[in-house]
Order: sequence, then C-alpha cells, then structure tokens
Amino acid sequence: MIWRLTAGAVSAFAILASAMVVNAATASEGAPIRFGVQAPITGSYAEEGQGIEKAVRLLAEQQNAKGGLLGRQIEVTVCDDEGKPSQAAICARQLVNAKVVAVIGSYTSGAALAAEPIYAAANVLQTSDGTSNKLSEQGFKIWFGNAAPNSAEAEFTANYLVNVRAFKRIAVLTDHSSFATGLADEVVKNIAAVHGNVVDKAFVSADSQNFTPVLTKLKSLNPDVLYYSGYYSDGGLIRAQMQQLGMDAVFVGGDANQNVAFAKIAGAAAVGSVIVNVPAPQDLPYPAAKQFVADYKAKYGVLPPSVFTLTNADGMRAFLQAIETTKGTDASALEDYLHHVKDFQGLTGTFSWNDRGERTGSPFVAFEMQADGGYKILYPEPAK
Repeated sequence: MIWRLTAGAVSAFAILASAMVVNAATASEGAPIRFGVQAPITGSYAEEGQGIEKAVRLLAEQQNAKGGLLGRQIEVTVCDDEGKPSQAAICARQLVNAKVVAVIGSYTSGAALAAEPIYAAANVLQTSDGTSNKLSEQGFKIWFGNAAPNSAEAEFTANYLVNVRAFKRIAVLTDHSSFATGLADEVVKNIAAVHGNVVDKAFVSADSQNFTPVLTKLKSLNPDVLYYSGYYSDGGLIRAQMQQLGMDAVFVGGDANQNVAFAKIAGAAAVGSVIVNVPAPQDLPYPAAKQFVADYKAKYGVLPPSVFTLTNADGMRAFLQAIETTKGTDASALEDYLHHVKDFQGLTGTFSWNDRGERTGSPFVAFEMQADGGYKILYPEPAK
C-alpha cells in the first residue's frame, strides 16, 4: 500500500508530530530524577549499607522539601548487593533498567568492581567507597571514589607505623578481597620504602569466625604491632582473639575497621585499638557536617555507623551539585563537571577528583578507641 499525503495532511501531521515532541519534552522535564543506591543492606556489612541508604534517602527528602532538583522530584531506588560481586552485577543491571541517572555505591571494592563496567556501558555515573586501585585503573570516566585510594592511605599508614610509632616488628594481616589485599600490598610496599620491617604477611578467610590458628603463628614471631587491612566484621573478632591468646601486639586497622560494630564485636578488647581513616565529622570544623549528623540522628534515632555514611552522602551531594550547576542530567556533562570541580566542600572535608576519578586532598588520622566507645586522635595531634 502506498500512502499519499496532501499538503493539508502534511501540515496537520507536522503539527501533531511537533505536539508529540513538546509533550515528550514536558513529560521528561516533569519526570522524577532517579538515583540508585547499591549497597550491602543485608549480610556482613549490613550496618554500612543501611547507613548509606539512610543518608541518601535523607538528602533526597531534604532536596525534595526545597522544591526538588531542576524543578523535579528525586526518587531513590535501592538494590541490596550483599557486598558480593555476583549480586553487585545483578544490582547494576537492575538499576540501569530503572533509568537511574547515577548510583551511590557500593561499599566494598569487589562489589564496585563488578558493577563498574555495567554502569560504564550504560553511561550511568557511579560513586563508591571502594578504594582498590583497580577501580581507577580500568579507565572508566563514570567512576568517582568517595574515599582516597589505597595508595594514599598506605603511605600515611607506613609513615605512622615506622616513623611515628617506631614499631620494629610489623605483622600484616589481610583477607582475600580485592580491597583488603590491595591495601595490604600497598602498606607492605610503603613500609619497605621507609625501611620498616615486616615479619610476615598472612591471610584469613573473611567471616571464618576463628582466627586463632593464624594469630597463634603470628604471635610466635613476636610482632609489636599487627596491622589488619580488612573489614570491621572480622577486625573486631581478630582484636578479641588476640587478647584471648595473650598477644600483646598493638592492633592497627585500616579504614574499613571504622564502624560502631567493631567495638560491639571486640568488646573490652576494642579499647586501645588504633584505626587509620579520614577524620570524623566532629573532628572537622565543618558546620554542614555537624548539621547533617544531627539531622540523621533526628530522623533515624541513631548516629551514622561510620564516616562512610558521610562519604556516601558526599557522593550524593556532589551529584546534586553537578546536576544543578550543569542544568541537566547529561552524563557527559556531569562527569566533565565532577572531574574539574575544585575544592568540593564535603561533609568529610574539602577535596577534588583527579582525571582517574580518585579522591584527592583528603587528610588521614590515626585514632585510638576509648573505653566509652569514642575515638581519640593520636596522629597528627589536633591543633589546640
């Protein structure tokens, strides 16, 4: 069949097509802006994942109360990746299908790595707590780190262990995750660079509960410090079992050990444990951070479980700022803005992202757990 349109019909068709385009644009302009949260809502790291979800929902609620973003309301879609790479890939596909503009998550490097190429293929922005150097080495422009990379933390840690505390016999312990092994490798490398002495680098299986065989072996080497690069769920047990074995070495943990659950798991043995991380909000002169913590507690009845709740809040806040500044949700414009924004005023400090998406400009501190469950900064000493 051959269709022939008269001039009048063509004109009518053009008007109809134009109206359809206008209506589609209007619908798009009024449609919600969707953000995804990919986090371990259940599983070993559930406290962290739930903190991330609550932070993002709180920020979305506050923004919506001010009229939304670009005149549109914000919607949040959450997917539980359980901190596992296999589930993370499923979450990534689900969130891409949900037409999210950007994703906050995940908490673990392994989960973030599994999701990263899926978000890159769909041109969906991703910000993550993952600090494995592999995340930036893949070269995806859509990825932005919420926390400084392992290499930066390791340099600070090695200096603290060798030059500040003058530990002579350092034992390094890690699980098999990409995050923890990457951090442990970087710490060992940096210890060697400052002429420190690593008596052994040992491995544990995450969630195995009984770490006494490995700890017994390490105890026989007489270390004066045990550095653990893995997560708080195992770190708390390792610290408690060190004490049960009469292992006198100081416990120093990487940033993933900072969580309120560490003290619950370790019990009395938590006191005196040292953790390396970025400063907590109460240790920074940022009114916005203190206000966010107060708002979080008022809404949820508890304090954020760790500083990572706030680093993820910073990721969400950066996305909001980028969309507001660029006046749209085009991924290319957003990633270009974020790669070039200087001195972003975060809840966790002032920082920027380099061309690899790595967070730069973040300070680190070593703080000691106190009997009341609080933290005392040991190094660098706070200004008086």
